[in-house]
Amino acid sequence: MNTVINTTDAPAPIGPYSQAVIANGFLFLSGQVAINPETAELTQSSIKEETHQVMRNIKAVLLEASYEFDDVVKTTIFLSDMSLFAEVNEVYGSYFDKTFPARETVAVKGLPKGVNVEISMTAYKA
Repeated sequence: MNTVINTTDAPAPIGPYSQAVIANGFLFLSGQVAINPETAELTQSSIKEETHQVMRNIKAVLLEASYEFDDVVKTTIFLSDMSLFAEVNEVYGSYFDKTFPARETVAVKGLPKGVNVEISMTAYKA
């Protein structure tokens, strides 16, 4: 049985998907962008702040599901331009304490709402 996870502490889905789904101990988080859940506005003052907002949104979904960043086993980072990699990587890395998950980072032609970064994750708890 799958369990759908939704929290008002992260942006509401903007399409036919859930913020996350738990299946057999795995938590599959949908891609998050830098929408502030309190204002429903994009946070794009800088790529670092945009990335922090994405990670805060992910943290809210993880917490709602009773997971944490140390449970994350796989991440995908989508960038609007690979020149943003170093700053995004710096912010992203600051959210992990113990071990880093497997990851790929790709530059794509476009992202929802014209954002510069979108991040999805998979976490696991036995």
